[in-house]
Amino acid sequence: MEAGGLADSLLSGACVLFTLGMFSTGLSDLKHMRMTRSVDSVQFLPFLTTDVNNLSWLSYGALKGNGTLIVVNAVGAVLQTLYILVYLHYCHRKRAVLLQTAILLGVLVLGFGYFWLLVPDLETRLQQLGLFCSVFTISMYLSPLADLAKVIQSKSTQRLSFSLTIATLLSSASWTLYGFRLNDPYIVVPNLPGILTSFIRLWLFWKYSPRARQELSVSTSLREFT
Repeated sequence: MEAGGLADSLLSGACVLFTLGMFSTGLSDLKHMRMTRSVDSVQFLPFLTTDVNNLSWLSYGALKGNGTLIVVNAVGAVLQTLYILVYLHYCHRKRAVLLQTAILLGVLVLGFGYFWLLVPDLETRLQQLGLFCSVFTISMYLSPLADLAKVIQSKSTQRLSFSLTIATLLSSASWTLYGFRLNDPYIVVPNLPGILTSFIRLWLFWKYSPRARQELSVSTSLREFT
C-alpha cells in the first residue's frame, strides 16, 4: 500500500474510532436514565442537535460519496435517536420535548427539500450543504461557552465531563487532519473550534483540580493571616 493510501486509511480509522467514542459518552446518560427512571440532570437538547448534525453530515457524505462520513454519522444518528427515545420514555414533560423535536426536524426537512429539490446543480448543492453543516457544527462547539463561564465563576469543573473533553479533542483533531487530506474546508473549519474549546476545558480541569483548589485556599488563608 502506498504511503498516501496508508495515511488516508489511518486517518479514516481514527475519525471513526474517536468520533464513535465521543458519541458513546451518552451511554452514561442512558444508563442513568434507566437506573433512576428519570431524566434529572440529563440535558435533552444536545441529543437532538447532535442527531440533526449527524443527519446533515450523513447527507453530505452520501452526496460526496465518502464512506467515512457515511459510517460515522449513520451510527451516530442511530445512537442519538436511541438517546432521544429513552429520554422521551422517562420524561414527564413530553409536550415541550416533542415540540422542540418537531421544530428542529421541521427545519431539517425544509433544508433537505431546498438542497435536493431547488438546487439541481450537484456541485452547488454540495457546497451549500457543506456550508450548512459547517455552520451548524461550529454553533454546537461554541454553544457550551456559557457553561465554561459558569465553571470559572464557581471554580469547579463538576459540570464538565473529562472523558467527553478528551474524546472531542481527539475526534476534532482527526477530522481536521482528514479534511486537510481531502482538501475539504467544510470538514476542516468546523472542527477547529472543537480543538480550541477542548484545550480550554483541559486548562479548566488543570486550574480547578482539587489540588489546585487546595493550594489556592492555602494561599488565600496565608494572605488573610498576614
